[in-house]
Amino acid sequence: MAKSDLVGGSLWEQYSDKVSNRMNNPSHMGAITDDEAEKFGAKLIIADWGAEACGDAVRLYWAVESETNIIVKATFKSFGCGTAIASCDMMSEMCMGLTVDEALKITNIDVEHALRDEDDTPSIPPQKMHCSVMAYDVIKKAASIYKGVDMELLDDKEMVCECARVTLRTIKDVIRINNLKTVSEITQYTKAGAFCKSCVKPGGHEERKYYLIDILRETQAEMKREKYNAEPLEIDFQSLSLIQKYKELEKVIDAHIKDKLAKDNGSIEIIDIKEDTDTTEIFIRYMGACATCPSSKTGTLSVITNILNENINSKIKVNIV
Repeated sequence: MAKSDLVGGSLWEQYSDKVSNRMNNPSHMGAITDDEAEKFGAKLIIADWGAEACGDAVRLYWAVESETNIIVKATFKSFGCGTAIASCDMMSEMCMGLTVDEALKITNIDVEHALRDEDDTPSIPPQKMHCSVMAYDVIKKAASIYKGVDMELLDDKEMVCECARVTLRTIKDVIRINNLKTVSEITQYTKAGAFCKSCVKPGGHEERKYYLIDILRETQAEMKREKYNAEPLEIDFQSLSLIQKYKELEKVIDAHIKDKLAKDNGSIEIIDIKEDTDTTEIFIRYMGACATCPSSKTGTLSVITNILNENINSKIKVNIV
């Protein structure tokens, strides 16, 4: 049967090439036997986990060196759709070479991002997202077996939707991965809130510790704060005094420009600053090898201008004297 018979054309286009390849040719599918683990000098761990929202299940095999706690081999068997196969295949690959504690840090976000062809494009369509978020849980299950502790002791896992068995961590991961804006999108991606609806918002038939509407609002707020802190704010350069402008320019030049020029035995100094209504013109003079460099009036000047535009103000113009 052709792929087009299984999945509509437009839906199929929403899968990354990496997902498609691992669906059809998984690299790590299969079992690890006791004899094989013994050849590695490793302990065999077998962990099972199921996603009750869609009936998918995965069995994860680890061969773990007892002395180092390193996972020398990881394979899986998936009882589910192609998306689950691709995700489990990538998850198994990511585990190998890590210690058990390091593997516990692998998140559903890490797996989904590893399956992307492009950083800004999700690797799978939204209606299949719930099939790809078992990695975190099955890893934790395997780690709990290896360590001989209860699974719940390894993390503060909180169940949000009892009907679909969707955790707080999974919901936050899916919101972040796909930049979700509504509760209905969360339900579409994870099945959380699709059944009794008690977890959607307060007032349902059963009181819940967490509600989707609150998780969405709080996670969106976290994402906005992170983005705000990650993006440098443009300085209101025009409002600064000449002395303040000079100091700001010197600070950026010292931090981002002089070291680059010093590698070629050159440097620059600020000669003058002239203000206009919309722009600020900076007049510089090259010193050392830069004074005679053919690219000083072209490529080097462009680099200096871009650095000042990006780190101080986009309306700075640089001239050579």
